[in-house]
Formats: sequence, structure tokens, C-alpha cells
Amino acid sequence: MKNVGGIDRALRIIVGIVLIALVFVGPKTPWGWIGIIPLATGLIGFCPAYRLLGLRTCPLQNKTSQEET
Repeated sequence: MKNVGGIDRALRIIVGIVLIALVFVGPKTPWGWIGIIPLATGLIGFCPAYRLLGLRTCPLQNKTSQEET
């Protein structure tokens, strides 16, 4: 079940790419690899931390559309 909405997903993907780019350009620090986390959660649309905290940034789907998929 997805819990990350559209704007949140886009921001996560952008932040992830920027952080990973820091490994190759700029300070060239290995800390940039932490960008894999927001990039992956943005691409997948699911954030485990949101689930633990009970947060959602995507709209709820109605029950009939969930049954069809």
C-alpha cells in the first residue's frame, strides 16, 4: 500500500538524486549515498517510517478501486 503522495514523491526523488550526486561532484563524501533512501522511497511510493508514525501524504483510495487492482 502506498503512503507517499505525488509532491512528496517528487521531492524525495530530487533530494535523493542531489545527495547521490554529491558522491561524484562537490565535496565527494560517501555520506551522499544516504540519498538512496529518499530515492527508493520516492520511486516505490512507500515509506516505512511513515507507516510507523501513522502518516500518509497520498490520498486514500476507495475500497472498490483497491479490490479491482
